Formats: sequence, C-alpha cells, structure tokens
Amino acid sequence: METESATREQILTAAHTVFLRRGTSGARMQEIAKEAGVNQALLHYYFGTKQALADAVFRAAASNLLPGVFEVVGSALPLDQKIQTVVDRYIGFLRTRPYLPGYLVSELHADPDRAALLLPRPGVAALAALQQQLDAGAENGTLQPIRAEHFLINMVSMIIFPFLIRPMLDVIFGISSDQFDAYLTERQRSLPGFIRSALRP
Repeated sequence: METESATREQILTAAHTVFLRRGTSGARMQEIAKEAGVNQALLHYYFGTKQALADAVFRAAASNLLPGVFEVVGSALPLDQKIQTVVDRYIGFLRTRPYLPGYLVSELHADPDRAALLLPRPGVAALAALQQQLDAGAENGTLQPIRAEHFLINMVSMIIFPFLIRPMLDVIFGISSDQFDAYLTERQRSLPGFIRSALRP
C-alpha cells in the first residue's frame, strides 16, 4: 500500500514537471511515464486518462496553496497576526515552489471551469469570521471599511504577484534570479506593515 502511494506521488510529481514544460494540452503520457521512471501502463492504472491525471495534478497544486489561507483568516487569531501568518507562511511556501502560481493561473485560463469542478468552497465561514473582524475595526475607527473578499484578494495578490512575474523583475527593476531570494526576504519583512497601513483610516 505504501509503495502504491509512493508510486502515485512519483507520477503526480513527474506529470506536474511535464505539464509545466509542455502545458497540459501539449504533454504526452509517454513523456510523463519517462519522467516518472515507470511504464505507461502504470499511468493508466493509477489515473486512467491524461485528463484525470491533469485534474489530480491541478487539485494537488491548488490544495497546497489555497485552503491554508482560509484556515488562517477563519481562525480566532487577531487580524494583525493573521496578516503576518499568511505572509510568512506563503512566501516561505512559494520560495520552494516558485512555479506554482503561474501553473495554476495558466491552467485556469486554459480551462476556467476546472476550479469549480475540482475545488471545494472553503471560504464562506472563514470570510464571515474575517468580515466580523474588519467590521469591528471599522466601527471602532481603527480600520477603514472593506469587504473581506477585497481584503483577501489584495493580500494574496501582493504575495503571489512577484512569483508570477519573476522573469520581468530583472528587466524592470534589475532584480536577477540570484537576487530574488534576498528580495523575497525583504518583501516578507515589509509586506505585513504595508497591508496594515492600507487598512488604517
């Protein structure tokens, strides 16, 4: 059983690599099998079709990125701590997977219905808890009024955007690939304060 699980993960990892290289539509099962070091029959045994494999890869990638954000914002942590935790956790996470935001965005553009089919709706209770905090801050005058959806999209966008445009950072700002990690450290340190300041009246 453990061997089967390891083989499945090995195939998912290889498929992700090939999908990144070729795009899902351009990827071939034979190439994925070669990347995974298994025969092509095993791919069909575990996943059936290329579409099923692509869906599994997309679901795994999205589940690594999204649910944790809602877990934090829906928790009982103070708002300042939620901001710090999301920024720290996700910049740290994406340092080791810098390709992930670009992969998810390209897949969603290629197949917009995929998100609704493959991802749960984790955000209702979490957004309600976040909105309650934001409303309380607006009522006591410490925060400007803002909908939870806007706040969350703003925060996540500021975390993800540098990873989406990483090749352009060198062209626009002179931040080379060798300097990117140092840039992320600086951004991780400054971004929570920037987000808090943007919320103030």
